[in-house]
Amino acid sequence: MSAQRDWFKSSFSGGSSNCVQVRFVAGEARVRDSKDQGGPVLVFTRAEWEAFELAVFHGEFSFPVE
Repeated sequence: MSAQRDWFKSSFSGGSSNCVQVRFVAGEARVRDSKDQGGPVLVFTRAEWEAFELAVFHGEFSFPVE
């Protein structure tokens, strides 16, 4: 498998290149911008990533209703 295929994006993204890509490697979650694949990569521990997933699941990042 090529290093490029290790990165994935949401299936909801379709063919757009304006996406966040994720790669799981060595117990870390790595996140990058699909438009700048050579740019900076955010690195999260497994615990940090799981806390983020749980927060998303519980709606903690929902846009506030005004």
